[in-house]
Amino acid sequence: QVQLVESGGGSVQTGGSLRLACAASGWLSSSWCMGWFRQAPGKEREGVASIYADTTYYADSVKGRFTISRDYVQNTMYLQMNSLKPEDTAMYYCAADLYGGNCLAPGREVKYWGQGTQVTVSS
Repeated sequence: QVQLVESGGGSVQTGGSLRLACAASGWLSSSWCMGWFRQAPGKEREGVASIYADTTYYADSVKGRFTISRDYVQNTMYLQMNSLKPEDTAMYYCAADLYGGNCLAPGREVKYWGQGTQVTVSS
């Protein structure tokens, strides 16, 4: 069984930065995609960034500001978030799926989820 635990959330002002981490335990294949999703109050969950091998995918709203990376030795995924905006405020979730490609692909149901970490950006 795979367990995902997020950390690194917090409160920052507009323009600030945060680095989220997702520590995976259990057997997690390097051939699986991993990704970050977020959900703001009253809104649907949306994909933020995904990584598979050396390929990354980003939502248009975060391109150029967020960077996803993965440490296969430490079994940890990261999301570096720069130039944060109030609209980035949400609960951020780490996710992993059983095969590669883009975890954010429309219609894809990702199998494993973390509990989430809150990110709040104030103006």
